[in-house]
Amino acid sequence: MFELIASGGWLMIPIIGCSVLSLAICLERLWELRARKIAPPELMKNVWGWLKSGAMTAERMKEVKKGSPLGQIVVAGLNNARHGREIMKESIQEAASQVIHELERFLTALGTIAAIAPLLGLLGTVIGMIKVFTEIMIQGTGNAAVLAGGISEALITTASGLAVAIPTLIFHRHFQRKIDSLVVEMEQQAVKLVEAVHGERDVDHDN
Repeated sequence: MFELIASGGWLMIPIIGCSVLSLAICLERLWELRARKIAPPELMKNVWGWLKSGAMTAERMKEVKKGSPLGQIVVAGLNNARHGREIMKESIQEAASQVIHELERFLTALGTIAAIAPLLGLLGTVIGMIKVFTEIMIQGTGNAAVLAGGISEALITTASGLAVAIPTLIFHRHFQRKIDSLVVEMEQQAVKLVEAVHGERDVDHDN
């Protein structure tokens, strides 16, 4: 494996760096974007129960806010519930924007890796072919070993760049889709809370 990497030339260093960074980001996002961590299924039931019983204290509000991104959105709405339905919705939307920004953390870096990894591989291909033609000019076509080395370097870097870019792009799209789904779920829960607090609907915790 080391010989294969070494034969790819110095461009293998940034390509390997991209692969390590991509793996780290993917593992971190897989852990942080768990649905139960972002929007705990029991949260809204608990919050509504505390509101009806008058047990929603300031300390409990702090716990809810710290507990999950959905909790941050819920608390932002509850803090402004007394100002009316529209103000409550605006507060929820502002908090949701902050939450979405946090959920999308590192996705720009992941998309950048997916874009530049094949370009690094292509650059390696170009450099490898330049070496091949340079040797042809100097030695002619008689030294097959030198020519094979340049072609090998070109192919290895191209393959390595694609090997990093393809899974990175797949995970980037996966995380984007997952965030969209989580945001829709949180918006639905927040709307239910607004309407329930202002007496416009009953809360159904089974859906």
